[in-house]
Amino acid sequence: MRSVTAADYQDVPRPVAVMDKAFAQGSRTGAHSHKRAQLLYAASGLMTAAAAHGAWVVPEGHALLIPPGVEHEVAMHGPVAMRSAYLAADVVPEWPARCRVLKVSALLEASLAALAEEPVVYDEGARGGHLAALILDEIARAPETSYVAPMPADARLRRLCEALVDDPAAAAGLDDWAVEIGMSRRTLTRRFREETGLSFGDWRARLRLFAAMARQARGEEAREVAAGVGYADPRALQAMMRRLSRQTAG
Repeated sequence: MRSVTAADYQDVPRPVAVMDKAFAQGSRTGAHSHKRAQLLYAASGLMTAAAAHGAWVVPEGHALLIPPGVEHEVAMHGPVAMRSAYLAADVVPEWPARCRVLKVSALLEASLAALAEEPVVYDEGARGGHLAALILDEIARAPETSYVAPMPADARLRRLCEALVDDPAAAAGLDDWAVEIGMSRRTLTRRFREETGLSFGDWRARLRLFAAMARQARGEEAREVAAGVGYADPRALQAMMRRLSRQTAG
């Protein structure tokens, strides 16, 4: 029986080690980190993840690439079939500091599934080794998506963002938040874009998209989803989701 404990894959003497694990709706991993990098693939279901530098949504067919040592927490929305590839830190000369959501190709998906059927300590000169090399090549080629809400470093802006993460439906506007965090509207607008690469309005819309996707995955009704992210009309929410999904999917 293949282990479903992540710690058992951190010192495997192979560049890639694959673990399959199923999670029930509402499961959370708790904050943790790994010695190895992790490709966190949503074979089915939807996951959200959070770390100090951002929040991400990982829909089916996508994967979150987490650099070695980055503390993160993952939540499951609906039943989730997770396939993790743990990558030796030395397979990439310099890992990026931030996580990224990648679009998973059919070839990468098939290679991950095939390597999961090989012994954990596979023959590097045979099928297992070839699959591992293919996985690393496909990860390097995978397009990055915009399924991310970057978190600012500035303490006041971060407090604003954390409040919206806790309550995506909050009705307060830009002027209200400027007063709340003790910053002028102009300074808030400028610094928010400098630190996140997004306007405040775009960041909040993206966060609401992610929250709506998570609620839908949990099976909530359309009106409940809309109200939970600040929309009175489910049709308006659906229009926003279609528009932003085209942008964030990359």
